[in-house]
Amino acid sequence: MENQVLTPHVYWAQRHRELYLRVELSDVQNPGISITENVLHFKAQGHGAKGDNVYEFHLEFLDLVKPEEEERLNKLRIESQGSPETLTSLKKGYLFMYNLVQFLGFSWIFVNMTVRFFILGKESFYDTFHTLADMMYFCQMLSVVETVNAAIGVIKSPVTPSLIQLCGRNFILFIIFGTMEEMQNKAVVFFVFYSWSAIEIFRYPFYMLSCIDMDWKVLTWLRYTVWIPLYPLGCLAEAVSVIQSIPVFNETGRFSFTLPYPVKIKIRFSFFLQIYLIILFLGLYVNFRHLYKQRRRRYGQKKKKIH
Repeated sequence: MENQVLTPHVYWAQRHRELYLRVELSDVQNPGISITENVLHFKAQGHGAKGDNVYEFHLEFLDLVKPEEEERLNKLRIESQGSPETLTSLKKGYLFMYNLVQFLGFSWIFVNMTVRFFILGKESFYDTFHTLADMMYFCQMLSVVETVNAAIGVIKSPVTPSLIQLCGRNFILFIIFGTMEEMQNKAVVFFVFYSWSAIEIFRYPFYMLSCIDMDWKVLTWLRYTVWIPLYPLGCLAEAVSVIQSIPVFNETGRFSFTLPYPVKIKIRFSFFLQIYLIILFLGLYVNFRHLYKQRRRRYGQKKKKIH
């Protein structure tokens, strides 16, 4: 008994000078496509309406196919689950959702802090951590994904600036604020959280629109401009928080240790904090330089007219 020939669903579309065929198969392996005189031959292993099988069809045209037209007819498109178009769509969807979640998180922090400031005034400075820390923890832990995306090539962005920002912010959040209750009631927490969220509420929606190939000029300008005052202010707030934590760490002795015999020298954690202050401003320089290059590429340099 001869095997039944399975024919896939084939969709036809054409313009005045072009013909498009779409074969509805997924997981296609070793497709064979050829043209003989006025007949298009197709045969491939794939998953179609009858499951995983060999599918084939022969499509007869009304006239002979000219040799120079064969290349154009090869625009036959095989839709596969692993096709580049599908992978690109999945990547864009994944990046859109990531940026949306981060935008919502930082927007919640920014709006909450703004409203509380107008209602409570300066009193809102001193309980910022207890009110917003959980959401900031979530957003900053999720930001690890951004660095990973840059490292594995999901996004075309250098790893170093992203890693510097990730490590710097998480050091302030988890070590300086998170481990020392004495630091959680200080006003500097308000200024650190506010500068971080003010930057991100423009950055993440810009990336969201980029995923769907949209460009809102106002948002684009804000994304490439607000960092100019906010990055130095944020860095200054972080430096103040480190300086304020030094006497606290000295008093509590937390994270300090003594070298083993015969040295027996006590190394205070405040020593590392002083080194970190230097690293903090070096990181600011690296990120500032990176963002400046991005802005210059985006808007270019206006050449002066010579009269």
